[in-house]
Amino acid sequence: MSEVLSLDALAAPLRALRLITVDFPDLPAPSLGVSTVYPNRLTLSLHWRSAGDSFAAFEQWRNALSIEPDAVTFHMQCDGLTGVLEASVTFAGADIELVAYAHVPQSANSRTGVLA
Repeated sequence: MSEVLSLDALAAPLRALRLITVDFPDLPAPSLGVSTVYPNRLTLSLHWRSAGDSFAAFEQWRNALSIEPDAVTFHMQCDGLTGVLEASVTFAGADIELVAYAHVPQSANSRTGVLA
């Protein structure tokens, strides 16, 4: 039987979210994820239709959270049209997962799934 967590178990990501809201109020609003499955994680997801918008917002967040560029990974989802940028950092005691999903036109990606 699994243990039921209290709200206090989510204190780290909720505290990080509070600090992010105060420190970076002008950044593009992401979708937010906090879960009892990973109680120390805050997921910030960016979803846009154009690669330029979503990936530019990702860069703003990456800079704000002091994530090094070489810590970012890129891959294409199996549809071959959705690019995904991902990075992680510890911020205010929480594991922050930053993810951006963007439509990448077929003309912009190669057969190997890497942006041309």
